[in-house]
Amino acid sequence: MENRIKENIKLGIFVLAGLLALIVALYLIGKDINLFSKSYTLKVRFDNVSGLMLGNNVRYAGIQVGTVKEITLLNDTIIEVTMYVDEKMKSYIHKKDVASIGTDGLVGNKIINVVPGKDKIHLAENGDILVTKQNINTDEMLEVLNKTNQNIAVISEDLKNTVQRLNNSTAFWEILNDKTMPDNLTNALLNIRNATDKADNMVAELQTMVSDINNGKGSLGGILKDTAILVNLNAAVDKIKMVGDNANNLATELNNLTQGVKQDINNGKGTLNAVLKDSLLVQKLNKSLDHLEDGTDNFNQNMEALKHNFLFRGYFKKLEKKKKKEAELKVKKEISS
Repeated sequence: MENRIKENIKLGIFVLAGLLALIVALYLIGKDINLFSKSYTLKVRFDNVSGLMLGNNVRYAGIQVGTVKEITLLNDTIIEVTMYVDEKMKSYIHKKDVASIGTDGLVGNKIINVVPGKDKIHLAENGDILVTKQNINTDEMLEVLNKTNQNIAVISEDLKNTVQRLNNSTAFWEILNDKTMPDNLTNALLNIRNATDKADNMVAELQTMVSDINNGKGSLGGILKDTAILVNLNAAVDKIKMVGDNANNLATELNNLTQGVKQDINNGKGTLNAVLKDSLLVQKLNKSLDHLEDGTDNFNQNMEALKHNFLFRGYFKKLEKKKKKEAELKVKKEISS
């Protein structure tokens, strides 16, 4: 009896130990921990783990490679996550690979996704910290979506008001129902096209004109491009300027002369003042002119008397013949030339 009790106790203890071992094995299997393979640790740091918990899966390029071992709060902005990773992945995971927090399915548990980075040289060692990328937070996404919905509601309300105003507007419907509107629009477009063609032709002609001027063609091109014309124009301008300066100097001298004569007349000085203002001098000048005229007449009479005098008659005849010969020679020269 006593031996049977001992055996029952031993059997109970063995069953309890087996059940405990089974529970632990099922737990570890449920957490995807490889009991019979080696692993190494990698770390990532986030500012928000978005509900990540111990034991959550770690995937590399979509393949299950480990689990979350530890989550440590370093400070108020950095959270460090330590991962158990299968040692077989040492030859695949690099230091510059990018880790991010995702969701297993649409509403499943949080997981860590590791994707290959650009650096394919340096492999990740035990305890290395991988590069992280912060995914969009679901709460933030929902908040933004809520704002978007509110904006859409406002826009739809404005559209509704606009449509109602259009429906109530008789002028708008009159424009739409106007059958002449298409023809008018077509004519307007044709006029715009014609104006555009004319503008293009005008621009082409202007380009041709400018090209001819640049090449020295035409009168304007010759004036602009011919340096000789430029030199001649400069010389002509200089001469005109010189003539203007001389005219100014002459006008100044005449003005000074006029002022001097005026002052002499007003002050009673000079011959001109005497001629203009001395009446006695004027009378004397008139008498002198009369005497000169009388003397000239007497001289002419004396000369005529000498011509008829027998002593000087031959001399005057020789002079007349000489003058006559000179006149005939002059006429012959003119005829021969």
